[in-house]
Amino acid sequence: MLAIRRSDERGHASHGWLDSFHSFSFADYHDPEHVHYGALRVLNDDRIAGGQGFGAHGHRDMEIVTYVLSGGLAHRDSMGNGSTIRPGDVQRMSAGTGVMHSEFNASREEEAHLLQIWLLPRERGGAPGYEEKRFADEDKRGRLRVVASPDGRDGSVTVQSDASIYAALIDGDERAVYAVPAGRRVYVHVARGALDVSGARLEAGDAAMIEAEAAVALANGKQAEVLLFDLA
Repeated sequence: MLAIRRSDERGHASHGWLDSFHSFSFADYHDPEHVHYGALRVLNDDRIAGGQGFGAHGHRDMEIVTYVLSGGLAHRDSMGNGSTIRPGDVQRMSAGTGVMHSEFNASREEEAHLLQIWLLPRERGGAPGYEEKRFADEDKRGRLRVVASPDGRDGSVTVQSDASIYAALIDGDERAVYAVPAGRRVYVHVARGALDVSGARLEAGDAAMIEAEAAVALANGKQAEVLLFDLA
């Protein structure tokens, strides 16, 4: 079974400096039909104006993964971490018992475009943690590259959640197939471009929720960048 949710069906918030689309209930956007999908609790498609960002604020009991599409995001947190993440970088922050952090556009002129993902942790009250890894375009070209997983396999960031995240770049004749483990569900989010997901055409911002299927095929891409979530 494959269900499609189109980009314009998402929640939307425009704050001038921040333009954000919410795939699941978040802040002032309440959608009882889309609170979470398995362990996937938040998927925000954020565009942050130059010189702007989120001041110091707290989180707890959440696995937060940031995937940058363009520009750069400067991160600082109460664990002493500080870095700027850019396209190709994947950042994981485990909030656990509590952490403070800030996130600002690293440029004063150019917009930053990113996906902020929250995953429900397997257990509450864990120790806070931080990790970031870089994944080259050639590792995602025409294939699904695991970028986050519970066991940190193949050099991915390690999340304390029953979820794995794969990234792919699909264009032209390139094709990638994901064999879905028994009993798992899949969520596919098109970050940009367009492609077919198991025969259904999806554009930037669209998503597919897939259950009781043995495989998911990504094909006929038009400069597509896509994230695939394997979820319980």
